[in-house]
Amino acid sequence: MIEQAITDEQIAATFDVMQQLRPDLVADTYLARIRGLMASDGFRLAALREDGVVRAVAGYRVMDMLYCGRLLSIDDLVADERVRSKGYGARLLDWLKAEGRAAGCNELQLVSRVIREQAHRFYFREGLGIDCFHFRVTLKD
Repeated sequence: MIEQAITDEQIAATFDVMQQLRPDLVADTYLARIRGLMASDGFRLAALREDGVVRAVAGYRVMDMLYCGRLLSIDDLVADERVRSKGYGARLLDWLKAEGRAAGCNELQLVSRVIREQAHRFYFREGLGIDCFHFRVTLKD
């Protein structure tokens, strides 16, 4: 079952899997951090559960951009490393595509660091392609 994590309990249940992608996250501040992103930036959190256990998590936003119109942007997409290659990531990605279509989005986007080669193979297999460069500069020391 895939659901939006809205309640405190649903959000907290995603922590262990999300931390596999974002190891700097801290359990004590996770709920407040997610709630803050939801309030300020329209952040949404989806969780795929099997037998009551979170197997995959996605953080995403729906937004409008001048260059492409309405889009679903994925901030975070991770399947539990203990059960990878069982289709959980693909099922969650398919759900996100359907969410984007239902929200009137023209496209789905995600940014992935160049070092995440295993994730890139998954994205290519799921029909995503490289469309542009993502440039950045650190502003804090």
